[in-house]
Amino acid sequence: MTTGEWSDPVAARRPVTSQTELEILKVIWEHGPGTVREINARLRQTGRRWAYTTVLTLLQRLQAKGYVASDKTGLAYVFRAVVSRDRLLRQRLKDLANQLCEGTPAPLVLALVQDQRFSEEEIEQFRKLLDQLEETKEKEKKR
Repeated sequence: MTTGEWSDPVAARRPVTSQTELEILKVIWEHGPGTVREINARLRQTGRRWAYTTVLTLLQRLQAKGYVASDKTGLAYVFRAVVSRDRLLRQRLKDLANQLCEGTPAPLVLALVQDQRFSEEEIEQFRKLLDQLEETKEKEKKR
């Protein structure tokens, strides 16, 4: 596994999350830190009907894997994400590029954007990113 953006070696070795653990992370990313009860209530709004103990177990697993941390505030523990959605996305895509494309990201990127519809704002973001990549390449040529 490549470390990529993850600077510390412990972060690079984080175990993969299950689909159910990922659902918990998504709630925390979207709504911010929360107690087990608050996170469970948010899950119920999305149609998930898990027992309190199930949510607690999933949060404890995520904490053991290094994806969330908890702080005791008042009577209950408050869980917060330690890994951002963007960081996890980048790492998963790098892992996928390593698995399927011998570490070369271009085929993966092309497969992701091909035949998709994008807003004007998204297209502008792509243009800015390509311009930045081009500038970096030009700077490296001058060295």
